[in-house]
Amino acid sequence: MQFSQESNFLEFTSVELGHLDEVAAHILSATKHPVNLLDAPMGSGKTTLANAIIHQWGSEDAGSSPTFALIEEHHGPKGKLYHVDAYRIEDDEEAYNLGFEEYVDEGCPVWIEWAENVQSFLPYKVGRVVITASSETTRNITFYPEVDSREIQWNHE
Repeated sequence: MQFSQESNFLEFTSVELGHLDEVAAHILSATKHPVNLLDAPMGSGKTTLANAIIHQWGSEDAGSSPTFALIEEHHGPKGKLYHVDAYRIEDDEEAYNLGFEEYVDEGCPVWIEWAENVQSFLPYKVGRVVITASSETTRNITFYPEVDSREIQWNHE
């Protein structure tokens, strides 16, 4: 794995599964905002990275994919952390009925997969992880600790 830190992003190249705890630790140390997005095509490793972040954050809960529960709450020494999979959220009304706005406004860390489905609820400033496949077993991961959510180009799938 290669790691570089620029003034406004962290970049990890040729990341293998065994590197994810190290990547997660770097991401957590650079995080500026409670709401952070995990952005990648289906099957690229968003949930796997989220589980590493949950572990590095200090939760002893075994993370999983919240696809069917949509929102998982994890507890650790720093309080609560939410892992959201918004893949199945179809519109703003559904997100509102789930209380999504309250999770975002609570101030606890929130890591969101498929955030384009809840983009109208996102705060202006968020962190954003972008994952791309470099091979079947490696990924390139870039973390932007601060982006304007209104300027994100949602262009995968």
